Amino acid sequence: MLIDLKSIIKDYQIGTQSVHALRGIDLAIDASEYVAVMGPSGSGKSTLMNILGCLDTPTDGVYTLNKNNVSELNDDQLAEIRNREIGFVFQTFNLLPRATALHNVELPLIYKGIAAGKRREQAIQALKRVGLEDRMHHRPNELSGGQRQRVAIARALVNNPSIILADEPTGNLDTRTGDEIMEIFEALHDEGNTIIMVTHEEYIAEHSDRIVRLRDGVIERDEAN
Repeated sequence: MLIDLKSIIKDYQIGTQSVHALRGIDLAIDASEYVAVMGPSGSGKSTLMNILGCLDTPTDGVYTLNKNNVSELNDDQLAEIRNREIGFVFQTFNLLPRATALHNVELPLIYKGIAAGKRREQAIQALKRVGLEDRMHHRPNELSGGQRQRVAIARALVNNPSIILADEPTGNLDTRTGDEIMEIFEALHDEGNTIIMVTHEEYIAEHSDRIVRLRDGVIERDEAN
């Protein structure tokens, strides 16, 4: 089992008000699964993704990722786990505007201290996997929205992470381009990658093998697709 959440609770304090974002989540995900997380606004899906991505820690409960108990790690330890285990794909791409596609993809390897030659080689391979080797020296403003998202996916892949976490990866794209991005995710899943994707679009979720539906901080349904 790659991911194991047991009784995960997440509370936030906003002023004098306590917000119960997650109310006891139990969730197990095996390696190579393709899971969509859905739910209305305020259901807890973003909070769940932040915890899965080691961007936040639970108030209570245990999160085991790849046999590591990450529930109680400090910020530096969480950053190390993120860089080693998780590739992120965001709705807004989060690319450096003045850097080329190649340099954007290299960034996680720079943080890991990988030597320049090996770094470049890995980044080129990642761009090839998403069909963008001919655009590696272009900057984001010279790329279409779909191409920018491909760069973001290549950056997520470059570390060979245990999990790819995608947060509304087609949210800023037109339907045709969104379909092209989903084809890339399907190909990555076929190669054995574990993908967890937050989406509010049913037709996007249909690409996954399993849909976890949240409501009011609990799992309402967890079903094979």
